Amino acid sequence: MSQRRRSAAPKVVAEFARFLRTETVGGLVLLAATAVALILANTPASGVYTTIRDTEIGPHFLHLNLTVGAWAKDGLLALFFFVVGLELKRELVIGELSRFKAALLPALAAIGGMVIPAVVALSVAWGDPRAGDVWPIPVATDIAFALGVLALTGAGMPSSARIFLLSLAVVDDLGAILIIAVLFTASFDLVAFGIALALLALYWYLQHKRVTAYWIYIPLAVAIWVAVHSSGVHATVAGVAMGLLTRVRRDKFEKESPCLRLEHRLQPWSAGFAVPVFALFAAGVPVNGEALGKLYTDRMALAVIIGLIAGKFIGIVGASLVAVWTKVAVLPPGLGWRDISAVAMLGGVGFTVSLLIAELSLGKADAELAKAAVLVASAAASLFAAALLARRSRVHQAE
Repeated sequence: MSQRRRSAAPKVVAEFARFLRTETVGGLVLLAATAVALILANTPASGVYTTIRDTEIGPHFLHLNLTVGAWAKDGLLALFFFVVGLELKRELVIGELSRFKAALLPALAAIGGMVIPAVVALSVAWGDPRAGDVWPIPVATDIAFALGVLALTGAGMPSSARIFLLSLAVVDDLGAILIIAVLFTASFDLVAFGIALALLALYWYLQHKRVTAYWIYIPLAVAIWVAVHSSGVHATVAGVAMGLLTRVRRDKFEKESPCLRLEHRLQPWSAGFAVPVFALFAAGVPVNGEALGKLYTDRMALAVIIGLIAGKFIGIVGASLVAVWTKVAVLPPGLGWRDISAVAMLGGVGFTVSLLIAELSLGKADAELAKAAVLVASAAASLFAAALLARRSRVHQAE
């Protein structure tokens, strides 16, 4: 009996991991964490919630005495960005982004979906002293939430819709990563950065030499993260860099490549723990009458809301229209312009990365308001997209 129980345990764990890998479940877990954060921040428990979030943990050595909220932002999100880096590397080498013509439309749509929201946000906030800080917030699209909404409400959509959205979101995340790396490096330590580059080179060399021992990679990954954090570059960049340096093509003796193996093992931890815990400490903003009133009167908050909802939609659809009309790219098989419009609305689901950029770019009070704007805009974009996707699903099912 005990042997049966032992053999059953890994199967249960593997099945739970597979369950967490589905987009629907990842989106629901993230939504649940956000709901808990909002409840805690807007009830008598808010004092306890704030105390826990602002409690410092860690050694002062290398400035690692961070608050719990900062550990979630700088530490746990590094795992999320590592998985994003793995997905990006796989797509670039053997996935949809490896074929130029197939990759061109979602790539151009993603660029339009980054540039136009930034322009819209800057235009709305023009004249406000925070205008220069708010424009990066509506640039990002949340992969987990967007794919979750598509899986829940767009079951009848062609499979090319998911591929288009995933490719768009991956390129979008790359742009957000570059923004974080360039704009939010306050101080720069050349020695620490040099150490980080040397350790990343070692990581690449070990991948090249087919070394697979986890006991080497775990301490190496921690050391890379510490070096990047100490250099002044945002620590999440460490995760992306390692993801992009991971080997994608499998050898003949391998069942799966290191990239795919790490994706399968770490994606449940990213979707089921890292991102929800970040949301738990980032999404806890006051949502009272005064705060809601400011969302529609404060130009910074309006810039975020209009940038995410209108800017993302106009940017993605507009760039797609220009690309197809000029014959630079073609529509994905099975998709029409109404389908592209429905998927484009999902681009307004900013959430994870938008919350992160809001924390990095603004002071505490303004960041709370901007995060509330991100939550409202992401919820509205989700509802609009769900309605459009449900309608398009019925049309495709009737064909």
